[in-house]
Amino acid sequence: MSLNKFDHLEWTREPEASVIRRERIEITTRPYTDLWQRTYYHFRNDNAPVLQTETDEKYFSFIVRTDFTGSHHRFDQCGIVMYLDAENWLKASVEYENEQFQHLGSVVTNHGYSDWATTAIPADVKEMWYRFSRREDDYCVECSRDGAEFTQMRVCHMWEGAGKIRFGIYACSPEDSSFTAVFTDMRITECAWKAHDGQQPD
Repeated sequence: MSLNKFDHLEWTREPEASVIRRERIEITTRPYTDLWQRTYYHFRNDNAPVLQTETDEKYFSFIVRTDFTGSHHRFDQCGIVMYLDAENWLKASVEYENEQFQHLGSVVTNHGYSDWATTAIPADVKEMWYRFSRREDDYCVECSRDGAEFTQMRVCHMWEGAGKIRFGIYACSPEDSSFTAVFTDMRITECAWKAHDGQQPD
C-alpha cells in the first residue's frame, strides 16, 4: 500500500478545528463527542470526529504517534480507529481519568455492541505510538512508548471487516471538554503481524 494513501484522507464528522499537514495533523475536539454502542451503559454515542483513508489491501500495518499533552478532563482521548459504520468499528487510545492515572485501552464494536479493554497507566504519560495491523478480516492493535518496541493490546475479528475498509485517527471529548490532539510519524508498512505458524497448544 502506498504512502500516498494519506493524500486522500476524509472526515467522518469534522472536529472543532483541525490542521492537516503531511507530517503533522492536529485535531481539536468538541465537547460531548464519543464513540460507543450499547453494552453495559446502554447509551449510543456516534459523533466523534474521524479522519480516515480507504483501502482493499488485505495485509498491512499502520503506525502513528499520538501526543495528548492537552488532555485534561475525564475521558479526553485520541488514537487510531477503523470506522466502517456506526455499528462496526474499533479504536485504541489513552483516555484521561485524573491527575494520578489514565486508561490505555481499546474498544471493538461488532454489529452494534461495544466492548472495552483497559489497563491503568500513569497520568504523566503524554505520548503513545500505535500499530494497527490487518490480516484479511482479523486485526491486531499494538502500542509503544518509543515507536520501536511494540506490545500487543488485542487481537480481534471484525465481522464486517473482510472487504474494503477505512482506517485512520480520531480524537474526542465525551464530557464538557475540548483539547488538541497531535498526530505525527504516520506510515504504512508491510504487515508486521506475521501469520501464525500453526503450532498447536501444549
